[in-house]
Amino acid sequence: MTGSLERVYRGAAAAGGPLLFLERTRRVALGEWVIVRMKGQADRRGQVIDAGEHATVVQLLDETVGLAPDRAEITLTGEVATTVVGQELLGRAFDGHGASADGLPAPIGEAVRTINGAAINPVRRARPLDFIETGVSAIDAMNTLVRGQKLPVFSGPGLPGLELAARIVEWSRAPRGEPFAVVFAAVGITARESREFVDRLRASGAMSRTVLYLNEAAHPAVERLLAPRLALTCAEFLAFERGIHVLVVIADMTHYCEALREIATAREEIPGRRGYPGYMYTDLASIYERAGIIRGRAGSITQIPILTMPDDDMTHPIPDLTGYITEGQIVLSRELHRRGISPPIDVLPSLSRLMSGGIGKGRTRAEHREWSDQLYATYARGREARTMAAIVGASGLPPADQRALKFADAFEENFIAQPGGRRTIDETFAAGWSLLAQLPRDDLLRISDATWQAHAALSTAPSAVAVPP
Repeated sequence: MTGSLERVYRGAAAAGGPLLFLERTRRVALGEWVIVRMKGQADRRGQVIDAGEHATVVQLLDETVGLAPDRAEITLTGEVATTVVGQELLGRAFDGHGASADGLPAPIGEAVRTINGAAINPVRRARPLDFIETGVSAIDAMNTLVRGQKLPVFSGPGLPGLELAARIVEWSRAPRGEPFAVVFAAVGITARESREFVDRLRASGAMSRTVLYLNEAAHPAVERLLAPRLALTCAEFLAFERGIHVLVVIADMTHYCEALREIATAREEIPGRRGYPGYMYTDLASIYERAGIIRGRAGSITQIPILTMPDDDMTHPIPDLTGYITEGQIVLSRELHRRGISPPIDVLPSLSRLMSGGIGKGRTRAEHREWSDQLYATYARGREARTMAAIVGASGLPPADQRALKFADAFEENFIAQPGGRRTIDETFAAGWSLLAQLPRDDLLRISDATWQAHAALSTAPSAVAVPP
């Protein structure tokens, strides 16, 4: 023993991948930090992930090459995983275990918090009612993000999920000018993507209100389990102790789940669906459910996890379980991406279950719901007409379907696509109304007469976005 909390053990009973197995340990705490030493080698860090009655499992956070488990000196420090938090962290970048990654000294911060926070108590949750302006029309108009919501992005291999994450981090705003910050956790991205992301944020000026936690693909896989929890711990302090509205973006949750499966395999656990551990649902919920609004507190945490669906399969366990826990999804389309539509958001399978609470009079526009319903309905009809036109030809379609087909093309090219950059919510409404104004009144069954009359001038005014003839 070296102190009242530290316990030192000579040699491990066994090792498997990044795991060490200890026997006859005493007073072990789940999540406790561990230091593994070997003569002539740098110290290795670890964490207790299973504190059993007869055996303790330590998960190493560093490379295990050259480690002889039976000759290692293993110190259980008596301390659990913590991180420094505070507004001082805004504008900073850290690695997947919280060390400085921007060449600056480690922050002093305002407090130290354990990273294993709990989900928000449902009794203390306040109902999400205010929208967050992301600057992305397909989200703000059709699948509105609401403060306190968990709204994942379902991407696919080769699709620009990380690019959309960068846009959201750069463009997001609190519409009424309230204190706003972004915490971004990169999980398993490449070193090139990491550099490009940081350079882009600095060039756009968004870095000053952003905290980055960057776990790269070359870093130990087990750090992928820490990075989201570090980000959420930082966000919880900013939101609930400093009254800031915080948007947490995590990319890529698929890498997180693969690390979870890797650890479960090393522990020889019985696998569940497609080899993922049976407790993956609970583990994901422990991350997603840390988003929300606490009644009586000024701040909020909104979460956008981004995940890559293997084989574009929405029934895969990762998107499937994520969909059960979260309140909707933003789906990226491979077809739109091939056609150069950026961001390639497919609004038809996308959904924001909390949208109705965050839109309308006093929040976005009074007509937001019927306006978005009309855009959705006409676009859906146009997509169906596109399928039929491939069989009978566009000239063989009824006139209403021909108009919907032209609308669908213009909607994708001039509304979903944003080559000009960020759009404010007013610019998004202007673009949508400009498209609808090109259609006859009889086609707009979701728009009330009062709403149509209020915007009748748009049909004769020069259009910012016009449907091609």
